[in-house]
Amino acid sequence: MRWSKFLTRTTVAAMAAILLVTGEATAQGYPSKPVHIVVPSSPGGASDLVARMLAVPLAEILGQPFIVENRVTSGGIIGTQQVAQAEPDGYTLLVTFDTFAINPFLFRNLQWDPIRDFAPVMQVCRYPQILVVHPGLGVKTVQEFVALAKKKGADLNFGSAGPASSSRLAYELFKETAGIETVPIHYKGGGPAIRDLLAGQVQVMLIQGGGMIGQNVKSGKLAALGVSALEPTPLYPGLPTIASIYPGFETQSWVGMFAPAGTPRPVIDRLHATLARILADPGMKARFESQGAEVIGGTPQALAQVLRDDQVKWSKLIRDKKIAVD
Repeated sequence: MRWSKFLTRTTVAAMAAILLVTGEATAQGYPSKPVHIVVPSSPGGASDLVARMLAVPLAEILGQPFIVENRVTSGGIIGTQQVAQAEPDGYTLLVTFDTFAINPFLFRNLQWDPIRDFAPVMQVCRYPQILVVHPGLGVKTVQEFVALAKKKGADLNFGSAGPASSSRLAYELFKETAGIETVPIHYKGGGPAIRDLLAGQVQVMLIQGGGMIGQNVKSGKLAALGVSALEPTPLYPGLPTIASIYPGFETQSWVGMFAPAGTPRPVIDRLHATLARILADPGMKARFESQGAEVIGGTPQALAQVLRDDQVKWSKLIRDKKIAVD
């Protein structure tokens, strides 16, 4: 009996050593063919821009093409599922945004789980969200907007990038915190929502501040009232935090890279080290800041913790508000 137990322990140790050597050899030869980066959102969105900014330097450093593919069917759910079911060899990656963490609470019968079916690589960046209104509303501060909404909320509407978007959830949290009600209008993407905000068809949004939002705030076509981060951000100097009025209020969007669960750890480590090298370049940091994003570049473990924290925070709001997406 003792001898058999010894053999069992020896066999396990030998198998572990073989797997380690095999994994290291795989990483040394990785990549040996093109790598596909799946983005489950439309071209021009935050995660798409991040994927495309990273694809070129990844290819230059690792010596193989990194091909960005937008798969937006059914809100990106199917594209994400395809990555979950892909061979876990590092040749199919996912670059996605924060609602990835909470889709299991929003969609019924989802066939993938963000923690069970994916291996975190890196949280690349995050975007503070901005409370913006059409100038015609005539308010210049968060307090003025809340007072107006309490007076005539049924006559005001808010726009979101979709019923399962981070802009929708962020505004739902703001409504609950401020004790107001406004009429929702959900769009298929941030672009159409912002265009209607510019046209005055919707009056307010709480949405990531990069791209079209930042440009139109600077030009005066939209009025920014507050930022959703806990601390003031140099990306929007002088803009007060919503937390300065409602202590503890915070929402931020983020973009991260994932691989299918089971991807060899040495491959994950090589991808992570390469991304860290890319993001350490001052020119790349400036490019992210020009898009209203703060570079993060944390460990895979840190991204896993972000997923867990987001699930705890947002699942309560989703349950309380009975938010569901068919």
